[in-house]
Amino acid sequence: MPAGPKLKSLRNKRNITVREVEQASRRIADAKGDKRFCISNGWLAQLENGVSEPSIPKLFSLCAIYRAKFFDLLRLYNVDVDEIEKYETVADPYLTQLISHRRDGDGELWSPVSNQNEHVATTLMPEVDAVDPAHAGVDGNRAPHIIYGHLGQADFTMYPMIRPNALLRIDTRENKPRAVAWHNEYDRPIFFIELRDAYACGWCELHGNQLLIIPHQASPASVRRFMYPREAEIIGRVVGYSTNSVDLATESVNVPKRKLMAARNGST
Repeated sequence: MPAGPKLKSLRNKRNITVREVEQASRRIADAKGDKRFCISNGWLAQLENGVSEPSIPKLFSLCAIYRAKFFDLLRLYNVDVDEIEKYETVADPYLTQLISHRRDGDGELWSPVSNQNEHVATTLMPEVDAVDPAHAGVDGNRAPHIIYGHLGQADFTMYPMIRPNALLRIDTRENKPRAVAWHNEYDRPIFFIELRDAYACGWCELHGNQLLIIPHQASPASVRRFMYPREAEIIGRVVGYSTNSVDLATESVNVPKRKLMAARNGST
């Protein structure tokens, strides 16, 4: 049902006429000292017929008159504030961002990797609703130290070993840079790092109080240096990943040139 008829249904349940809504809104506007909170009966008729949409002050008045919650009326117009975090990666998908892995309004598990062509950022998913069989506890619950990340389409740090759009499995117990023996590039620890305003994924070296994020030797990215731990903090070690063997995802997305150049130059 469209928003207009739903609002009319709310008014009828309160047994209020459009004239009474106008009178009530005038009292609210007078108390607020702001005419924007006033709702004329003619405008309310247009609203209920779907001709108009309410402004925030008028929606406030309707909430007070109908005894409804503000967020519930917002949802009538397909605005759900609980989805703001979900759409941060859509608003600026080229930055590394922290997002949640949660169920959407239909009960389906929503993930930034569910439609990889729309999410170009390297992202971290700290809340995973689904059970990962490979890392579940003895009782079947998800291992609390395992979280997941999505390697953005503009992130070439570990390319081609880990290609853009890879799903990363992160062990948060290993969050300190330390010297370990490794025999090949696959044994060398890869870390997921939180920066001041972004995230990164790559090999790490600690030189004094400087943390170096080392790219793959075949990557176009450069070494990045950050003050540790003030500018960079290790979230955990990447203990698994799924990656494409070809660059289909990056070919299908129109990534702005300046974003790709920034990624390739190693800037954050």
